Amino acid sequence: MSTPEPVTATREDVRIAWLAALATGIHALEAQLPSPVPGIKPGLANVITVFAVCRYGWRVAAWVAILRVFAASLLLGNFLSPGFLLALAGASAAVAALGLGRLLPGTGALGYSVLAACAHMTGQFLLAWGLLIPHPALPYLFPWLMTAALVFGVVNGIIAGAVLRRTRGHGRASSYAADEISDGIE
Repeated sequence: MSTPEPVTATREDVRIAWLAALATGIHALEAQLPSPVPGIKPGLANVITVFAVCRYGWRVAAWVAILRVFAASLLLGNFLSPGFLLALAGASAAVAALGLGRLLPGTGALGYSVLAACAHMTGQFLLAWGLLIPHPALPYLFPWLMTAALVFGVVNGIIAGAVLRRTRGHGRASSYAADEISDGIE
């Protein structure tokens, strides 16, 4: 029997893991906050995804967003629950919107954040209406939900933009402790 080859992590793998862990921690903290209106939360973990798409590209952002959903659901104990499905639908729609946003010239943190927030809310709404709560009155909530998505998308975009500006001088390859850790891994 042959010895399996050791798994090696690239610098990008470690960067994705760090960003996903940060986003998961923020998600877990935000889950503890009471929500005055069901279905509406600030989505502060999405700041990390927007940062990732602006600094490292769509592929990294997609990994961060999807890993966050899985890791947070396992951490919070709601894996495969309706909440997990809603989060996965929202994150998948947001990742798709970020991919389309790359095609728009001049898209920055604010634009990505608003696109992702609105897509996230739309993905969650469509899943909720189609599978979980197929009530004919539910579409009346959609404009209110989209307004909240727009507001939080703007707020998160401003935060992501500030983080990007603050870390600009650090460059793509040295802005995280993950890069220093991964130096010996590659």
